[in-house]
Amino acid sequence: MAGGQTDPLPFSSACGMTTYIDNLSDWCGRLAAWLFFIIGGIIVFEVVARYAFLSPTIWGEEMSRFLQIWATYLAAAHVLRKRQLIAIDVVVSKMNPLFQKICESCALLVIIVFCIVAVFYGIDIVIDSVRVGRATSTMLAVPSWMTELAIPVGFGLMLVQALTELYRTVAGCADTPSSSH
Repeated sequence: MAGGQTDPLPFSSACGMTTYIDNLSDWCGRLAAWLFFIIGGIIVFEVVARYAFLSPTIWGEEMSRFLQIWATYLAAAHVLRKRQLIAIDVVVSKMNPLFQKICESCALLVIIVFCIVAVFYGIDIVIDSVRVGRATSTMLAVPSWMTELAIPVGFGLMLVQALTELYRTVAGCADTPSSSH
């Protein structure tokens, strides 16, 4: 805007909107890292309780599994943003930049389609679990939807990040992370 005014709409430019999506992915990545740290604490506590005091907990293993599922799915968008997904680019890296851009766009389109399918069926599974009242078969009997919800949430975040990365690839926004693997 002219005269040093700031734009009142946070999503007025598409490249500016990518910053918000990137921040969300980064926040989810940090949350996932903390969840993995908490899992480590739970496991240490469980080992000490089991072997030092001969008194294992009823919640340690299940909570660790629950948090691990959520941490993994929350981290997926962040991993995509940082371009740290497993990639075999021996041939592609030797091609010209246009071919590399086409290959990257095709890969992102495959990720986008897979995310859409995962979100669609993930929501269906969560709704079914809520309707039926499904729960884990442990002493805690955690409702299954609480774990299953990680799938549509995680793949939904990854879908938004993949769309952002596709936009960056096609439009050539300046803030594209390095594609080194």
